[in-house]
Amino acid sequence: MPKKLNLEEHISSKQKKQSYVTQMFETIAPRYDLITRLLSYGMDGGWKRKLIAMLNLKGNEKTLDLACGTGDITFALGEKLPAGEAIGLDITKGMIEIANRKRREKNVHNVSFQLGDIMDMPFPDASFDYVTCGYALRNVPDVELALIEIRRVLKPGGRLLSLDFAHPNSRIYRWAYLNYLIIVGSTVGILLHGDADVYRYIPESLKRYPGQRGVREMMERQGFTEAGFIEFGGGIMAINYGTKPR
Repeated sequence: MPKKLNLEEHISSKQKKQSYVTQMFETIAPRYDLITRLLSYGMDGGWKRKLIAMLNLKGNEKTLDLACGTGDITFALGEKLPAGEAIGLDITKGMIEIANRKRREKNVHNVSFQLGDIMDMPFPDASFDYVTCGYALRNVPDVELALIEIRRVLKPGGRLLSLDFAHPNSRIYRWAYLNYLIIVGSTVGILLHGDADVYRYIPESLKRYPGQRGVREMMERQGFTEAGFIEFGGGIMAINYGTKPR
């Protein structure tokens, strides 16, 4: 049993955050699909479908899904790419093992999964037409450095779309939302894992995340064009998007 890491100490440090995130996701991997749907009241699937629809895929593209988890977005991309390829990348071994088991069960041949770090991806420059992220940028040690690495692997004219928790404009709504996540996350963590911090990580990481507006600004600084975002639920979730110049 790995030693429990201190939540606040690790997620406040760019040097220590990745070790906490990796250990946490190894813990929750077997229940990840269930918890994602429960905490979103089943809306998670709709947000991911919207992200994929925004890509306007032709069917022959090569796509990369970051922090792919057990493969929801990656498999959905594969269904839209009869002449293309969808690759999922995740740093958590347990997630990749579950995703690969699903791939074998589904018997799909244009979807694959790799173990790897968003901050140092095992792909050549200009490899992908699209990069998608489902709850990825909030979990990296440095959002801006991650955007630099994503821009590197995108082809000129390629697009990035990132779905994640967001920051509502209203301070009262934001306060209520964060406290809801703290209460519900702590309760679920105790019930499923005997540890309140497992899902209390979500609101604590969100407090430190730049949110949809901050990510848009970072994307613009790193040379992405047409950068913007769409919001769901009054700003509690958002999809950021941008294009690598040709």
